[in-house]
Amino acid sequence: MVSEQAPLVAQGLRDLQGLRFTVVGAAGFVGARLCATLQARGAQVWAPARREPWPWLVPLGHVIYCAGLTADYLARPFDTVEAHVSHLAQVLGYGLEQGALESLVYLSSTRLYDGQGEGLANEAAVLPLDPASPRHLYDFSKGLGESLCHVAGQGRARVARLACVYEGPLDADGFLPALLRQVLAARSAGVARVEVSSSPHFARDYVHLDDVVEALIRIAVSGRQPVYNVASGVNVSNASLFEYLARRWGCEVLPLLQTVPGPVPLVDIERLRTELHWRPRSLFDVLDDVLAACQGDRTC
Repeated sequence: MVSEQAPLVAQGLRDLQGLRFTVVGAAGFVGARLCATLQARGAQVWAPARREPWPWLVPLGHVIYCAGLTADYLARPFDTVEAHVSHLAQVLGYGLEQGALESLVYLSSTRLYDGQGEGLANEAAVLPLDPASPRHLYDFSKGLGESLCHVAGQGRARVARLACVYEGPLDADGFLPALLRQVLAARSAGVARVEVSSSPHFARDYVHLDDVVEALIRIAVSGRQPVYNVASGVNVSNASLFEYLARRWGCEVLPLLQTVPGPVPLVDIERLRTELHWRPRSLFDVLDDVLAACQGDRTC
């Protein structure tokens, strides 16, 4: 069913005056941009610090729960469960009990589909999880956070499963920004070739940070479904990325590995596109803009 606020959503929710948001994990990559965007659109934004004294005696409004660990979850398993489940339970339970919460959006990940193999991964898919796999510590913790939203959220909690979020070469983490920095450094040095410790056969779904922030705001204010995939809906192989960088950025990328991974699913974004009129940009369109901005700029 299309939301009653569809016309408003189609305009992008540019004016958020009178709305209150609480951003948990506001110091992170997504949370920081989300706070800045909400404030720029006139919303009231509260960003509690990581060790903010409890209880939070303020109206929470629309909570967007961005707290979590990604790359270092295996090195910090207890912190991972605390961020993905325990603190979420505290915020959700208290907010509902006190009547201080209008909605909650919990950031999860499309990684949960990885074991599905080929095919279309939509929000109703049964997730393949293996408790004996160390990698699945992350998946189980996110899955439990999702389950808590479904079971205890009283219809006010929704889940956003994010693909690989990027902005550009200045991002702190990730294969793509590291590769872009390497290529830009080579261009500045007059070198037309770089080597990377990766395989051309790997593929990822990349979604731009600004598109993610727009999706989260729409889900918080107007979302009606329990789960939304926030992705581009396209898997970009390293081979395609390397070919693009050679053609458009003038730098050949030589992979040092030839690993052939198992098949990966294609993330279905039809629910977000149809219900909330969300349209993500393609990776290569964004990278064209990055290249244009970096022409002749050695600090890019």
